[in-house]
Amino acid sequence: MISLNASPIKDAVYEFNGAVIVARDITPILPEELQGERTRFHRFIGVSRVMQDVYRLIENVGRVDTAVLIAGESGTGKELAAEALHAESRRKDWPLVKVDCAAMPEDLLESELFGHKKGAFTGADRDRPGRLLQADKGSLFLDEIGDISPRMQLRLLRFLQEKTFNPVGQDTFVKVDVRIIAATNVDLKKKVKSGAFREDLYYRLKVVEVLLPPLRERKECIPLLVRHFLAIFRNELEKNIINISDQAMEALTAYAWPGNVRELRHVIERACVLCKGATLLREHLADELLYAPQPDAVQESTAATGRAAAEPGFRIQQHGPYLSEQQQIIQALQATGGNKAKAAKLLGVDRSTLYRKMQRYRF
Repeated sequence: MISLNASPIKDAVYEFNGAVIVARDITPILPEELQGERTRFHRFIGVSRVMQDVYRLIENVGRVDTAVLIAGESGTGKELAAEALHAESRRKDWPLVKVDCAAMPEDLLESELFGHKKGAFTGADRDRPGRLLQADKGSLFLDEIGDISPRMQLRLLRFLQEKTFNPVGQDTFVKVDVRIIAATNVDLKKKVKSGAFREDLYYRLKVVEVLLPPLRERKECIPLLVRHFLAIFRNELEKNIINISDQAMEALTAYAWPGNVRELRHVIERACVLCKGATLLREHLADELLYAPQPDAVQESTAATGRAAAEPGFRIQQHGPYLSEQQQIIQALQATGGNKAKAAKLLGVDRSTLYRKMQRYRF
C-alpha cells in the first residue's frame, strides 16, 4: 500500500519547472514475532497471541458437540464466536438460531424459546414453533444468559438434561437435537455464589468456556481493525479515504476502549463521516477519546465508581470535556458489574429505555 503526494515546483515568476513526488510505503507491518500468524478467522480480525489461542480453541471445540459458554465484555465479539463455533461444527449446514435473553421479559422469552399452542394465553391465536424447534439439528445461541429468571433457568436446565421440552400450553413433550451456545458479559461465578444463578445450570452450560479478551489487552490488533473498518465505511459512505495519519492511529492505540471492538467501529464510522480528504486525521476523532484518562486512571476510576455505586447519591463521574450518553451507559454497566436493572436505576431511566439505548449503540 503506497501513499503518493505531489507538489509543483515554480520559479520566481511562478513558471512551472517540475514537481516533487513523495511515495510512502504505508503497508501495515506486523511485529516479527507475529509474522506468519493468522490475521483473520471467520469474522474475527486480530493477530495477537491471545487471539491466536482463541482461534485454536474455537477450532478444537467446534468439532466437539458439547455446550459452550462464551464470556467477555460487551463488544468483544461473543456473537462472532458463536458463529465461528457453529461454522466449525458438524452442524454448519443447519441453522444457527440466535436469542437475546436480555431483550425479553420472562413470559415472552419462554414462548420465544419453547413455542406455544393456540389459546395458551391471551393473544395466542395460532400455534407457534419456538426457537429450539427452529434450531433442530443446528445450534441455539443464547446471548446474555446471565439475565434469565430463576424459572427460565429451571426450564433450560431440564432441557439440557433431557433434550426434550413442552411448548407453552402443550402437555406432550418435543424432542430436538440442538447444541447450546451461551454467552454472558457478567461474572456468572459471582451470580452463582449470590444465589442469582443456578450452580447446576452454570456447569451444564460451561462444559467448555471461550473467554474473549477486551480490546485493551490486544492492542496490536487495533491497526488491522481500523483498516478493516476504514474499508467498510469507505465503500458505504462512497468516500476516497485511503489512509489514517500516524497521530490518529497513536490516539486510537492509546485509548482504553471500554466498549471494545464495537466502540472502535462506531469511532471509525464517525471519523469517516467527518473526513473530507483522503486521510483520516486526529481531528476527526471524538473529544472523549482524545482527552480520555490513561488506562491506569480508567481502572482506578472504575474501581472507585464500583465502590460508590452502592452509596446513596452516587452519580456518573465525568472525564474530559464531556461524557457522551454511550460512555455514561458503559460506565454505569461497569459500576454495576453488568447488572442492567441496577445500571438503569443508576442512570435514572427505565430498564426498557436502557435496552433501547443499548440496541441503538449496538451493545
